Amino acid sequence: MDEASSNRNERTPANHAPTEEGALIEAALSGDASAFEGLVIRHQDRLHHAMIHVTGSVHDAEEVTQEAFIRAFVKLDTFQQNSQFFTWLYRVAFNIALSRKRRQKVRLSLDQQREEIGEEVVCGGEAVDANMIRQDDVSLVQMALQQLSDEHRSILVLREMNESSYEEMAEILELSIGTVRSRLNRARKQLRLAIEQLREPESESSGEPSS
Repeated sequence: MDEASSNRNERTPANHAPTEEGALIEAALSGDASAFEGLVIRHQDRLHHAMIHVTGSVHDAEEVTQEAFIRAFVKLDTFQQNSQFFTWLYRVAFNIALSRKRRQKVRLSLDQQREEIGEEVVCGGEAVDANMIRQDDVSLVQMALQQLSDEHRSILVLREMNESSYEEMAEILELSIGTVRSRLNRARKQLRLAIEQLREPESESSGEPSS
């Protein structure tokens, strides 16, 4: 028995018949490109939708999703089939999204320094476009999500948008279930606060008297 076959046997739980998805994974590991394409078709829409909420950008979500599938293809032999493939894939994508956000923050910091010392023209304007606030609740929630910390935004996306179980969230975020529950509670409070703060300019612009 070769090493690759041995590794696949170790990943497959004993006394369990392979699922349809498990069969696709095994075929992909054996070099069947169409099998991995089947995995992409199964999960790309769900992953892309989740990454839109994580990144706050359709374009960024597309790039993160594409990169996640590339990494998953390269590292597929490291996937232990004692968890769902999507859970593992989401963790890959989530880590990519966080890395991109960190790089973007560095670039934004450098741009801000250049503006402060006058090397570039500073463009004026409101920090938040009031028209966006007046669109609908979906847009408002999306805006509020982007104001949260990475840890709070990610746990809300997993639970509220992706409908992940506490067990899946714990595995993806590498936390205990107790920590997941407490962090989710804090994240929900922060989201409500962010939404209320975003609604304040709308109330002021409509001329509603303050209570």
